[in-house]
Amino acid sequence: MNTHKAPAHENHERWLVSYADFITLLFAFFVVMFATAQQDKNKAKEVAESVREAIQHGQLSEAITGIINHKKTAPDGKGDTREHPPHPPPPPPAAATHADLQKSAELLQKALATELKAGKISIVVDERGLVISLREAAFFASGDDTINAASFPIIEKLVALIVGLPNPVRLEGHTDSVPIHTARFRSNWELSAARSIAMLELLRQRYHFPPERMSVAGFGENAPVDTNDTDEGRAHNRRVDMVVISAEAMKGEPAPHAAPVSQAAPGPAKK
Repeated sequence: MNTHKAPAHENHERWLVSYADFITLLFAFFVVMFATAQQDKNKAKEVAESVREAIQHGQLSEAITGIINHKKTAPDGKGDTREHPPHPPPPPPAAATHADLQKSAELLQKALATELKAGKISIVVDERGLVISLREAAFFASGDDTINAASFPIIEKLVALIVGLPNPVRLEGHTDSVPIHTARFRSNWELSAARSIAMLELLRQRYHFPPERMSVAGFGENAPVDTNDTDEGRAHNRRVDMVVISAEAMKGEPAPHAAPVSQAAPGPAKK
């Protein structure tokens, strides 16, 4: 008796294999498109390399999951290395306090003992900070804003110390009460401002002092440190003060590196 084998049933689910491959590749395509849309080019390159390696070794889903979780498959496939976020920049050094500036003043008094004795400069620490007064007789010609080259060694000693302090420095021009009116300077305001600017430019160009740490002011004859009734008093008033602003006084100063306030362009007037 002959036995007949039942015909084999045709596998109607073979299409699922191709469909699964298609969905996997489609998913990989969108992951790559997402990565390339990011600004981080290294991230896009990493995604492309990981997808290529995963397709070759049959580990696509694992690689994609690792990328999303900020992991990267190791070259030997035995592990992963995490991407560590970049270290935040170190905080700026704290500004010198009143006590710190007092120590700096003592160092300057030792380094410039001869100049102090000769009356070319004076050094005090007050509520504003460390104030170094540069007398006109040693640094400027009468009625002029050109800095005497003979005073450069003094300025160099000053810069060598204050450049190491993180505090801002304000250069303040002052005059005596005798009015000035020349072809160049119409008032004591202009002369005092011009002298402070000249000192700023010297520090910036010759000694490479950071310009973002400096500011200027011109007071004319309105902030004397001595009487204007004597020659000696007027000589003391004609000066440029180099003020290293203390941490306490900085609280009233404009914030450094403040972002500019953007203003929207005015739109058309509504009727």
